Amino acid sequence: MDDRQYSISPDGEKFAIPQEEDYKPEFERIERLVWAQRAMNREIVAVVGLGFVGAVMAAVVADTVDAKGNPAKFVIGMQRPSPRSFWKIPLLNRGLAPVKAEDPEVEPLIRRCVLEKKSLVATYTYEVLKLVDVVVVDVQCDYLKNSLGNVHDGRTAMEALEKSLEKIAEYIRPDTLVLIETTVAPGTTEQVAYPIMKKVFQQRGIQSDPLLAHSYERVMPGREYVASIRDFWRVCSGINDEAKKRVVKFLSEVLNTKKFPLTVLDRPIESETAKIVENSFRATMLAFLDEWSLFAERNGVDLIKVIEAIKVRPTHDNIIFPGPGIGGYCLPKDGALGMWAYKHIFGWEDNIFTITPTAININDTRSLHVAQLVRDALRNMDRPIAAAEILLLGAAYREDVGDTRYSGSELVVRRLTEMGAEMRVHDPYVQHWWELEKQDTYPAPGYSLARFFRNQEKLKELRITQNLEQALHGADAVIFAVRHQPYLQLQPDEVVRMAGKPLAVIDCFGILNDEKIARYFELGCEVKGLGRGHVSRIKRMVREKKARELVR
Repeated sequence: MDDRQYSISPDGEKFAIPQEEDYKPEFERIERLVWAQRAMNREIVAVVGLGFVGAVMAAVVADTVDAKGNPAKFVIGMQRPSPRSFWKIPLLNRGLAPVKAEDPEVEPLIRRCVLEKKSLVATYTYEVLKLVDVVVVDVQCDYLKNSLGNVHDGRTAMEALEKSLEKIAEYIRPDTLVLIETTVAPGTTEQVAYPIMKKVFQQRGIQSDPLLAHSYERVMPGREYVASIRDFWRVCSGINDEAKKRVVKFLSEVLNTKKFPLTVLDRPIESETAKIVENSFRATMLAFLDEWSLFAERNGVDLIKVIEAIKVRPTHDNIIFPGPGIGGYCLPKDGALGMWAYKHIFGWEDNIFTITPTAININDTRSLHVAQLVRDALRNMDRPIAAAEILLLGAAYREDVGDTRYSGSELVVRRLTEMGAEMRVHDPYVQHWWELEKQDTYPAPGYSLARFFRNQEKLKELRITQNLEQALHGADAVIFAVRHQPYLQLQPDEVVRMAGKPLAVIDCFGILNDEKIARYFELGCEVKGLGRGHVSRIKRMVREKKARELVR
């Protein structure tokens, strides 16, 4: 009987989780590689955490060259050997990207570093940390919410990061630079990471301070994914002058700092706060438009045209329509990290935050309104929402990416399922929607959004299809949830033909122009849209035109 645990890749390949006897030969394998690299005068870097950011950051560092064009760094990518993520290690060691990305540079970059330059390798044993000069920490630090629409009822999940920092301190040399790139609660580097590592150092008889630094990513998923890491501005700091000097040197060697200079702040808390404020500002701007979206719907205004008119003014050209909620790993949670730190790291008892939590709560629940629009559109067609076949176009959190983390589409699916609808999902960039398929354990046991809704068990069987015609066939309603390029090109006649009948059409993101909206009405469909209050006016015009034609 095979009692070993396995890790299964998104493509279904099984990898046995390492056993105790596997660790020693694995360390010896990496050690041989390291000594060979040191003989070529290359700096040894470990990247801990091979997730969405860590895997590509590891490849960017591994792609660094010296003045002669030779590899300057040797990178060891590290991932805990858990059933959920161990599969990333053997895949990366084959030169395959462990993350799905739309950027055409990602796969060749990883393949080149692993197979051609041989400057990148992956492993699961922390013992290799004793061999490295720099450790880059890209371990997730989530904010776990206990209530939907109430960010105060939640906490920062520090356990994985704290455990990783403790492990790192057990193995590294005293002069190893530890660079935290994870988005963390302000104060983490100095008041959480430093005490943990200092205590371990003292237990090891090391009197010097750990060389700790912080620099956050400004990753932009999509076709500029690699460039957003390598060719973009960075903010950094260190807990002392030596750490600051080392992090500036390291980042200057691996990033394009000549064109995009570093901003070096006095303390890590300033770097940490910069990331939180940066993303909280963006999230607040998006939440602000929610109330105006409702205003527009109820008073005959097309908010899309209003926003385009405003953007002509240079001081307001970054105003953005929020769509069905905001997603991605950062904007939905980062402000909460700051709020949590204020109370639990710094010990303040009062509540100074009003705008930041309000914005988070609005963004968390905005997408629930989409279900109401679907219900109303079907009602106008004399169809009940119960048992209706509804197709969601777009599982990702933004256009032309395959990232489903905190996607507004997830709440749309969950609410409509609760209301009795039968859901279908199409997305050209997403193969597996883990938030649904693995909702018992993802993002952590007991923390799936499924707990806020009834009738969610069947969503574990929901699978995304890439065949649009098959997905549309027989649908009673279609929801344009994400501005993926293929959806922008869809024509109303084509959609109705594939559906086989008129259907309810819901525009969540300003995807339909007035001509398409009018055509859907001409084809017997019903149309609703977030912030698209003028839709009723177009419907009336189409009906009046038909009436005039009948009179003739």
